[in-house]
Amino acid sequence: MSAPFPREEFAARVARTRSAMAEAGADLLLVDHAEFLAWLTGYTVSETMYRAAFLPREGEPWFVLRELDAAPCRDACWFTDIVGFADTDEPHVVMAEELRRRGFASCTIGSDHASYGFTAATRDRLAALLPGTRFVDLPQASDLLRAVKSPAEVDLIARAAGIADKAMMAIAALARPGISPRAAAAIAAACFLENGADTGETGPIVPGIGGHEFLHGVMTDQPLAEGGVLHVELIPKVRNYGARLMRPVLIGGDQRELLPLAERLVALQDRQFAAMRPGALACDVDAVLREAVLREGLRPVYDNVTGYTLGLYGRTPRPSDFSRVFLPNARWRLEESMVFHMYTTAGGLGFSETIVLETEGCRRLSSLPRKLLSTTVH
Repeated sequence: MSAPFPREEFAARVARTRSAMAEAGADLLLVDHAEFLAWLTGYTVSETMYRAAFLPREGEPWFVLRELDAAPCRDACWFTDIVGFADTDEPHVVMAEELRRRGFASCTIGSDHASYGFTAATRDRLAALLPGTRFVDLPQASDLLRAVKSPAEVDLIARAAGIADKAMMAIAALARPGISPRAAAAIAAACFLENGADTGETGPIVPGIGGHEFLHGVMTDQPLAEGGVLHVELIPKVRNYGARLMRPVLIGGDQRELLPLAERLVALQDRQFAAMRPGALACDVDAVLREAVLREGLRPVYDNVTGYTLGLYGRTPRPSDFSRVFLPNARWRLEESMVFHMYTTAGGLGFSETIVLETEGCRRLSSLPRKLLSTTVH
């Protein structure tokens, strides 16, 4: 697999990263967060064994990882300095030897201390092996440096959004009494793989019951009856860039008279989208939806976020990027080319969109109708 972006784009990312390094006083940057690795180098891999890339203030970076992973790393990275180690080696020892060999035995090493890879054990081991080094934190660098997306990144997210549209319509077309969440997930997974998604991981597909508690429910084989609601959240990724889409799928007739609630949630969320412009405060955007839902009694409480950062996803313990979220206390400002997953839920119904910020406002990357779906409604 070749590097997913031209060398010029990686050069801009390196320049942005080096500015952050200079501000922190770092001579060298240790990169071990999966998504940061992908963004900065073009390659990412699991933490089965510790791996990291190193970026000096001047000169080419290098990558240290298992020899087993070295070939795909060389194929994907924009640079050629890849150091592989045997499974019998200790990764931290190999990295320390490389740092000494390259003249970094006594320097200030920058790292994102919130990275899942940069554990206390990693810090302590490297410090013991390199007593002349000092570590400085670049807070949330792994996430914040990636917050504004390039056109090429937005294109990948849009491709993922198109796959989500197809999978959602495939589920809605077969959503009849007797369908189970697992059967719906199988439809989505097949559609993902047939249309170019990285994997068949679907996202939560569960019965839409209660208020909003269903969102992170567990998939079951239990068939849905007439009048039930299937909550479908789809999270396809293309070259690690993901889009997200949530829709409620009605099974048979609207016995619970959910259509008015669905239409109202969509209308209120559309107001929120209209407020999403570069320079807007996140808390103000959040309030447009949150306060209206509470004021109209659609939910008794609204204590979860109404949106969060979307884009590149690597192999980390987190399924969502909450480096930027929409909450009443969110004081950060929206910027052009940021991408978000915006969602709202009430009464067993959930709607969401993948949104990109543009000069004059925001744009949905999905083309799917914003309404309650069913074999008859859609």
